[in-house]
Amino acid sequence: MTALGPVAWPPAPIRTGRLVLRESAARDRPAFLNLLASPQVNAYLGGPRPRTELERELPEVPEQWPGSFVVDLDGAMIGQILLRRATGHRRPAATGKADLGYLFLPQAWGSGYATEACAAALDWFDSVLPGEPVVLTTQSANAGSMRLAAKLGFTEVERFQAWDAEQWLGLRPPPS
Repeated sequence: MTALGPVAWPPAPIRTGRLVLRESAARDRPAFLNLLASPQVNAYLGGPRPRTELERELPEVPEQWPGSFVVDLDGAMIGQILLRRATGHRRPAATGKADLGYLFLPQAWGSGYATEACAAALDWFDSVLPGEPVVLTTQSANAGSMRLAAKLGFTEVERFQAWDAEQWLGLRPPPS
């Protein structure tokens, strides 16, 4: 995956009713460690990474690149939104399109934060790259992610086998 091209980065923080989407900072490193080492968060993503490995490899300011937003609730990181250009994707329908990804700490699940944050990130994306479609891939067994994709307006393009599981590829056409 690569950055989104000619988009100025970082944008001003994006504020929603409850959240702030912003670039990462050194204070977010512990939350990133928890996110990437969590068995619950990574259940459909190939499993968690060993915390000792993450401690060694994660930079002081993690994930500081275009398209990576920290989702902040009351001054603390609760998740991450990723918008990247899909290159070398396993599915031709996704190649070259913006790809939405998200990870949230388990304590943030069930409160609508993912819907709120992803919708805000997609609104920002539509304002800086109007007319561009967005894709999303998830395991079809991930019921929460499938519900979120539907809420955000993604419709199924195809299902395919990868990483020993059925995957779902959805497309969100640009707003008209």
